[in-house]
Amino acid sequence: MTRVGLLGYGIAGRVFHAPLISSTEGMDLVAIVTANPQRQAQARAAHPDAKIVTADELFELDLDLIVVATPNRTHVEYAKRAIGKGVAVVVDKPFAPSSAEAAELVAAAQAAQVPLTVFQNRRWDSDFLTVRKIIGRLGEVRRFESRYDRWVPEIWDNWREFGAPEEAGGLLYDLGAHLVDQALQLFGPVRTVYAELDRRRPGAQVDDDVFVALTHENGVRSHLWANAHAASLGPRFRLLGSEGAFEISGLDEQEDALDAGRRPTEPNWGREERTGRLGILDDTTEVAVEPGAYQNFYAELQAGRAPVDAASAVDALRVIEAAFTSARENRVVEL
Repeated sequence: MTRVGLLGYGIAGRVFHAPLISSTEGMDLVAIVTANPQRQAQARAAHPDAKIVTADELFELDLDLIVVATPNRTHVEYAKRAIGKGVAVVVDKPFAPSSAEAAELVAAAQAAQVPLTVFQNRRWDSDFLTVRKIIGRLGEVRRFESRYDRWVPEIWDNWREFGAPEEAGGLLYDLGAHLVDQALQLFGPVRTVYAELDRRRPGAQVDDDVFVALTHENGVRSHLWANAHAASLGPRFRLLGSEGAFEISGLDEQEDALDAGRRPTEPNWGREERTGRLGILDDTTEVAVEPGAYQNFYAELQAGRAPVDAASAVDALRVIEAAFTSARENRVVEL
């Protein structure tokens, strides 16, 4: 059995990591770190065999894997401690507050020969898997549009809303980490970055309205949006190619299913009724969405393979940093 310790039991730890680890054959969630009494009670109820410990206590345990699902400001510290112990480590996104710190972690893991990976779970979203399946039917893809629209008009008490640089808060770090990662996975390295970042909600300390335009080295242009106050939701993906287009709306349902207590071990996990449209103008066909597969992340890890190359997260952070520079200086940034 792979003995797993989980640092953090907020949304990331409670909704994603703990259920996915517990659903993975050969993995044993033996310890959970959370100081919040309410979250401790939730963890005990959901995972009665796991010990509730402090971070220092966790690093004294005999573990095979440590998962860092704490606020962003602690990612680097805890990942370094895991690497120092020679224990494989998963770090939730965003990998680190800066690309320099992320590159430092990758170098440290390589030097110590410790497996290191990043939880980019949305590579296994149903709609993204569908895009990967049908993209070859579009001919030469010329434009990729991707968005996460939300209606969250009130600011909430969470690190994602905190303005201190070490928190790496705001939508560009939070949802942008997924948007940029998916664009890089589909179309490769980026040549130029242009961005518009705004704080629209009263009292906002961080960006809550994001637009990023990427020009990839292969000529594809990616337009990426994230918005916390969108009273009308745009399509999740829209791809324009020389031989057709593909569009799909809505969101992958796995997060809601996990939050409701469902697990990937259930029959028909990840299957949705949602469909996309593929074709030209009114001559389109309906495309059934592929089943979502978050469980594949830990299944790959248990099989001894890195589900996400940590170096790819460094690349994504460099694009995100260029987007901040672009918005601040009102110019196109070359990478």
